[in-house]
Amino acid sequence: MITIEKTNFKGWANSWRVSNGTVELVLTGDVGPRVMHFGFVGGQNFFKEFDTQMGKTGEPEWQPRGGHRVWIAPEDPILSYAPDNEPVAVTVQGSVISATGPVEALTGVQKSLTIKMSDFGSEVEVIHEIRNAADAPRELATWVLTMFAQGGSGIHGFPPRGTHPEMLVPTNPLVMWAFTHLDDPRWRLSRKYLVLRQDPTNSNPQKLGSYNRHTWGAYLLKGELFVKRYEAVAETAAYPDFGCTFETFTNADILELETLGPLTNLAPGATVSHTERWSAHQGVYLNTWTDEEIDTVILPLI
Repeated sequence: MITIEKTNFKGWANSWRVSNGTVELVLTGDVGPRVMHFGFVGGQNFFKEFDTQMGKTGEPEWQPRGGHRVWIAPEDPILSYAPDNEPVAVTVQGSVISATGPVEALTGVQKSLTIKMSDFGSEVEVIHEIRNAADAPRELATWVLTMFAQGGSGIHGFPPRGTHPEMLVPTNPLVMWAFTHLDDPRWRLSRKYLVLRQDPTNSNPQKLGSYNRHTWGAYLLKGELFVKRYEAVAETAAYPDFGCTFETFTNADILELETLGPLTNLAPGATVSHTERWSAHQGVYLNTWTDEEIDTVILPLI
């Protein structure tokens, strides 16, 4: 049975806790829309919390804060970083909760999150919507970002591998940024997987992107695994950043798992939607981080 109750979360009095008795999440209504907590009931928060920014509102500039949010891509130093520091409208209909932010002055778009938690287990469906409230069309892609707590490792699976010369057509891009250094010890690239380790002592930012029709990313933290999945709705050429449906980023504070929708020419009044499916798993450990071990331990949970 799903329970939704109003709560004070780290100083945000207008927050809502959603739980089915196994997992719980917290959606704040004082800023956002953002999910600020997700994890097993009474357990660790998978998501990063920037302690000095908890409970605050109304800042003139965008605040990292932590948690889970939706942005617009391609990344723009002004438009993507439109502040989300004002109250959002929260509605509860049965076991479904939604949060809708005000129209952004910088972008003319309005963002919303809708949360549907399963009655049993750890499955959560998160629907992200961006509405063009401006008078002119806007080309954008949904960009869904989850900031994770320090000390874990992000895992991403490439599309199915094959052999040469039986498979001659490329399967996916592997996209770099100017600050991407493949010799950074936090990376592990294997035949099937991309792994990025979060290191609180390493402040150098790192980022890579890729495409997978069945996009997924996982974060392993202290024996617990968070999984997010996104089904690509178009071919590679439709996606931003040279065709990425998935991107991962880290610095000393966070590790992000990000999914992206295709570029869309969004007409005035039109809305684009992007759905992620989450799950959480306990008692998950990796020792060798080989493809064989990830195949055995992680892949069945995806």
